Amino acid sequence: MVRVTLKDGSVREYEAGTPLMRVAQDISPRLGREALVAAVNGRLVDLSHALYEDATVEFYTFDDEPGRDAFRHSAAHVLAQAVKRLFPEARLAIGPAIAGGFYYDFDVDKPFTPEDLEKIEREMQAIVKEDLPIRRFEVSREEALERFSAAGEKYKVELINDLPEEAVISCYQQGEFVDLCAGPHIPSTGRLKALKLTSVAGAYWRGDERNKMLQRIYGTAFPKKSQLEEYLFRLEEAKRRDHRKLGAELDLFSIQEEGPGFPFFHPKGMVLRNQLEQFWREEHYKRGYQEIRTPIILNRSLWERSGHWEHYRENMYFTRIDGTEYAIKPMNCPGGILVYKSRLHSYRELPIRLAELGLVHRHELSGVLHGLMRVRCFTQDDAHIFMLPSQIREEIIGVIDLVDYFYSIFGFNYKVELSTRPEKSMGSDEIWEMATTALEEALKARGMDYKVNEGDGAFYGPKIDFHLEDCLGRTWQCGTIQLDFLMPEKFDLTYVGEDGQKHRPVMIHRVIFGSIERFIGILTEHFAGAFPTWLAPVQVRVLPIADRHADYARQVVERLERENIRVELDARNEKVNYKIREAQAQKIPYMLVVGDKEAREGTVAVRHRARGDQGARPVEEFVAGILEEIRTKAIG
Repeated sequence: MVRVTLKDGSVREYEAGTPLMRVAQDISPRLGREALVAAVNGRLVDLSHALYEDATVEFYTFDDEPGRDAFRHSAAHVLAQAVKRLFPEARLAIGPAIAGGFYYDFDVDKPFTPEDLEKIEREMQAIVKEDLPIRRFEVSREEALERFSAAGEKYKVELINDLPEEAVISCYQQGEFVDLCAGPHIPSTGRLKALKLTSVAGAYWRGDERNKMLQRIYGTAFPKKSQLEEYLFRLEEAKRRDHRKLGAELDLFSIQEEGPGFPFFHPKGMVLRNQLEQFWREEHYKRGYQEIRTPIILNRSLWERSGHWEHYRENMYFTRIDGTEYAIKPMNCPGGILVYKSRLHSYRELPIRLAELGLVHRHELSGVLHGLMRVRCFTQDDAHIFMLPSQIREEIIGVIDLVDYFYSIFGFNYKVELSTRPEKSMGSDEIWEMATTALEEALKARGMDYKVNEGDGAFYGPKIDFHLEDCLGRTWQCGTIQLDFLMPEKFDLTYVGEDGQKHRPVMIHRVIFGSIERFIGILTEHFAGAFPTWLAPVQVRVLPIADRHADYARQVVERLERENIRVELDARNEKVNYKIREAQAQKIPYMLVVGDKEAREGTVAVRHRARGDQGARPVEEFVAGILEEIRTKAIG
């Protein structure tokens, strides 16, 4: 007999050799139907895995990330099986689960067409109906090389040759199809009730542009048709909200051939951007931050000292001035450090909070550039806080409070991750442990739920990441707080303590928006271009019904302009309904229609882009209402 300890702490006994599927069915019929994979003593395995010794076992369904990943990884194998049935000459590369779905890369002579995708999807559905058991088996390195060499699967051979000598090599089989895979996988193809292939694209083998371009087929999979339909609706909605499309339609920004990855902001985009920056400045000033600006180009020796030259050089741009090598800054922190270091500081001054809307440049491959979301230059809303060790917790909590306030203004929910030491990093284990503990203690003091994200910290320190969630349920990593004991050491930063001696400050790096450009992209998609009134590039458009109403319309415009309300006059000789439709298409919050009655009574007929006709109001009443909406930064 073996003892099985479950997630809730209960213990059950089974005969040695009992498969996990039987354990799941024994716990409850529903779990037997919904379990996809399990963890045995923390190691993910298939449900066919048999137990021969006492173990802690946890089952995962589609509601859990390991279950979803296994489900979609199995769907990728079904995709590969379907392609091999229809295109036997295709060579298999890799096919993992990804966020929201899966993909598989194929080496084929001709690119796949939309018609090919339809055929492949139908074949996948046939494989699901066959309900083929998915079986794992292990092979020796020699057997694996022989099997895949004989099948002409050169990419699999390359993967096998790259495996460590001690690696266990496993394959998975469903029907006639066999693939090299570590697993785990779901019990059978019949579990994949709802599948959809979404697109095809080119992808270099192993992401290296020196390698051959392969065909990557993307898809998604769900246990229920209703879940798939909801997902596809969100995909269509995401296309409608695409910030690149809306950016062009609303004349906010553009990306030109002469500057790939370098955004051009148009007048209306600058209004939006300036509102965000003004809000940022006001809130930081209230919280004791001082704004600075540092140069875009700085000497190579600075970047060597900061560690960026060693750890970040491949992402940087360089130039030579007077025979000396310089770098265009990828981060603002060394400049902020030099500002702090420019004079002596007393312990009485600390904490010193230096904030900068700093333009940074980072080299990104052309294939990953994406509107404002992935660019080669962007503005980080950085701040660097220099403080006493005794002030760490209080300062981190202060930044958390600021992040929470900012995101609430835009109506965003968010999740928090604590990212720990990466493989490529500076400093001792003791310093990293001290910094990580300090961040954890601040999160706990603030009562925040958080997830530990192992190995994703900055090279100079652990960090707290804030992942905001938009109206489509997508998450975006924006805010971050990084605690740094190393940069003050590398730059010999000091303050004069109460004892008259020099001491080392501790440093926080933090951003709220992250990148102003990217945050504008996120806001554009979140609001579908219908920005809250306080952010809207044009807040009001005044629409005279006929030429004789133009003078009164201009009086209304002048009254709004005196209150710094962003207003336009549409005095064209067009029907008012046409003018309303155009203003709606431009996502302008308010349209004020004026005719004989309005001119006579000193009113405006108010129309809201979402709520429709709001009736006639005195001009002063409308002005008071919109000013209050702007003041409170209402998002409704």
